[in-house]
Amino acid sequence: MTTLCDPNVRDVQEKQVSLLPGESRIREYALIGETKYSCVLPNGFSVFVVPKSGFQKRYALLATDYGSADRRFRFGGNMVETPEGVAHFLEHLMFETELGSASTILSENGASSNAYTSTDITAYNIECVDNFTDNLETLLKFVSIPYFTQRSVDKERGIIGQEILMVMDDPDYRLYYGLMKSLFRHSPLRESVAGTTGSISKITADNLYDCHKSFYTPSNMALCVAGDVTPEEIADVARSVLPPEPGEIPRRDYGPGETPEPERKRISEAMDVNLPIFMAGCKTGPADDGPDNLRLEIVSALALDILAGHSSPLYFRLYGQGLVNNDFSALFDSSSGAAYVLFGGETRDPDRVFDEVNKEIARISENGPDEGLFERVKKAAAGSFIRSLNSFDAICGGIICGHFRGYDVFDTPDVLSGITENDITTFLRERLISDNMAISIIYPNDNTEIITGG
Repeated sequence: MTTLCDPNVRDVQEKQVSLLPGESRIREYALIGETKYSCVLPNGFSVFVVPKSGFQKRYALLATDYGSADRRFRFGGNMVETPEGVAHFLEHLMFETELGSASTILSENGASSNAYTSTDITAYNIECVDNFTDNLETLLKFVSIPYFTQRSVDKERGIIGQEILMVMDDPDYRLYYGLMKSLFRHSPLRESVAGTTGSISKITADNLYDCHKSFYTPSNMALCVAGDVTPEEIADVARSVLPPEPGEIPRRDYGPGETPEPERKRISEAMDVNLPIFMAGCKTGPADDGPDNLRLEIVSALALDILAGHSSPLYFRLYGQGLVNNDFSALFDSSSGAAYVLFGGETRDPDRVFDEVNKEIARISENGPDEGLFERVKKAAAGSFIRSLNSFDAICGGIICGHFRGYDVFDTPDVLSGITENDITTFLRERLISDNMAISIIYPNDNTEIITGG
């Protein structure tokens, strides 16, 4: 019986096709039953289409390789430095058009829309059943043609400022950025995606137009569509709307390289929580590029599930002792030149849980993972990937993220099949070093009966 975890399975066939002038390809993935068309238009704009015959819903994700961490960059021969929060601020204002709010226009034409900014990507999406081509044209137009004034900038500054003040009272927000500031010495990952009330007060319309000109260029953007569509019609709409020239791609500067050691080992504060919550983490070195990035993401996901997943020995032991509940988790992330692991949750004794995690890392690093658990986790990962193919959002998000990072997310089955127990051991031993970890803790305001360890 063939499975996604079979190391002998190679199911991808690729061929060049003719969609429009430019580089066009079709890849067929027999094992997962998917087909992906890709086309790079003459202006450098990348288009991906995953046909879903018979589906009523159609979904588009348009993204620029630009996030909150891209504050310092070289463009047009000059070094540019912008305030914190510009990418997020710009995302908010892009919905303004000469005809009014793009959200309203799309809604009146039967489409729902949304957008988000992360540390390395700004993305806009639409979803609809009817009038898809018209709505896609609207999406491409409002994202590629900025329309705002200093007056609208000032108005939006007030709205975003209120959002920033509200999130400052969120314990999870304080926990996360407390850890980021502890782990990193120079990286812009230390800074909130939205910026601060002080930083956004410095943002002007000129800043926003300059950043749009720098990053919202065809060669720095990509579109992915899933649904009952043809690649020719999608590429044709993109070609008719977007500028003909590719534009210069900025050279980003994330500051001096990071050392493995954290800026500080520990940070804590008191807030209105019922039990202490903690988040610990470790820098795992610079982010890999290309296919190595996908492999690292898969290895790390398996390793962390074996270490601290809800079927791991560590989780069962800590749960049985009343030290963790089902919000205990661990994850790997890579962004803006950095890669790191985070783990944490709610617990009455953060220091003890932190110590137990480090002991489990040492145990698996020395003895390797349990063979049965490794196989179960690997099969669960395969199942999770297959289930994600039912979500147009997940399909398009994975393809866009992989494109900007240099890999094909649909190669996941092939990569997953080649992961071994030794890969797990090596990841934990070489990447999760206790001396390089930091911990952030939020204690209840009244902490008199909480065991804090030591």
